[in-house]
Amino acid sequence: MAKNRARVVSGRVVYRGPVFYVTSEQVREPHGVTARRDIIRHPGSVVVMPVDESTAGTRILLARQYRYAAGRPLWEFPAGRIDPGESALAGGRRELLEETGYTARHWKLALKFWVSPGFLDETMALYLATGLHKGQAQPEEDEFIAKRFFPIDSAVRMVENGQILDAKTIAGILWLARLRTK
Repeated sequence: MAKNRARVVSGRVVYRGPVFYVTSEQVREPHGVTARRDIIRHPGSVVVMPVDESTAGTRILLARQYRYAAGRPLWEFPAGRIDPGESALAGGRRELLEETGYTARHWKLALKFWVSPGFLDETMALYLATGLHKGQAQPEEDEFIAKRFFPIDSAVRMVENGQILDAKTIAGILWLARLRTK
């Protein structure tokens, strides 16, 4: 057994859906304790921070869509699941176009993080997208998305006063705000 890794003693898939599946496993933790771990298995996601610097100030493009699990519409950066065989960057390009109609000339990986590592193996790659060019949105059948540019300072205030509640979007906005102060 690797020094800092758990070893699976036994396990099974308890649910399989179109986006993720769930395993229930007995594992021997690195310090010798055996425990049951129920884990949501997810292929990973990508988040795009579309930034427009063509005006007097830096603006970010956010999408507003209804989220069933939250029970309300949320302001978010464009994001989505990485498809099988697709790189995170390719997924980001696809999601930006589908959800907003925009493409970007310049892409930079800003952050990669675990979403909720206590029970979920999903990671998110957060890309900065600049050099935006407007095109035609191509939303999926169940996506009804409004989009709007916000000055970065306004977006930070929206985070501070609870108007933006989506964690990946909060992380990206605060990363962008910090980048501007360097």
